Amino acid sequence: MTKAADALVEAVGTGTPCPPVRTLFDDGDIESAYAVQQLNVRRGVAADRRLVGRKIGLTSPAVQRQLGVDQPDFGALFADMAVPEGGTVPAGRLLQPRVEAEVALVLGSDLPHRDCTVVDVLRAVDFALPALEIVDSRVLDWDISIVDTVADNASSGCYVLGSTPVPLTGLNLRSVRMTMIRDGEAVSEGTGADCLGSPLNAAVWLASTLAGLGDPLRAGDLVLTGALGPMVPADPGDVFEARISNLGTVRVGFATEGENQ
Repeated sequence: MTKAADALVEAVGTGTPCPPVRTLFDDGDIESAYAVQQLNVRRGVAADRRLVGRKIGLTSPAVQRQLGVDQPDFGALFADMAVPEGGTVPAGRLLQPRVEAEVALVLGSDLPHRDCTVVDVLRAVDFALPALEIVDSRVLDWDISIVDTVADNASSGCYVLGSTPVPLTGLNLRSVRMTMIRDGEAVSEGTGADCLGSPLNAAVWLASTLAGLGDPLRAGDLVLTGALGPMVPADPGDVFEARISNLGTVRVGFATEGENQ
């Protein structure tokens, strides 16, 4: 497992993606992949990176079928992964970025139960925000299986949050509609129902899973609940904006080589 964790860290340090890591740990199973992920998360915490929440991946049934899995996955979010709303991702910061639009939830109370319910989540959430997750793979050409992406912190890269908190009172997250625009052209569309039936369902899964692992979601945690539509590759100079009904908009750009940051 250490070899896989080291390969992923080296890919970041050198700016060169590594071959798939699925052959480098025990039997290529998901439990071992999460152990690889946690090794690098602990390394990050030891290096004074601040853990601020979790992301949920593989919330689309189509993507689950593609990878031969029947459940989502999760990864860690650090404070230094945040990009300001309307800001720019520096050139070279990421290896193979792709962008997807999501609903972000910020918790006002803990979610400690292994049998978490939607009611528990509704009570715990302080507010929602529109979000862009900039996913990235340290694995060459995105040649990933489920264990590769889990080991690689669920292919996390950066995230961008909208600036206007929206309480969940009277908000039906299942029915929100999303349009993501790149350089003036709509490139991804979807609804809350495309995220495990609702972003709330995704949050219930995550809260129950983490509680079962003895590491529950806590008050103040940020949760990226999963893509509402297809992810889209990002090139230098691109500008993305996501519009999510009843939540607002969120925008980010990608710097070109030599562009002032």
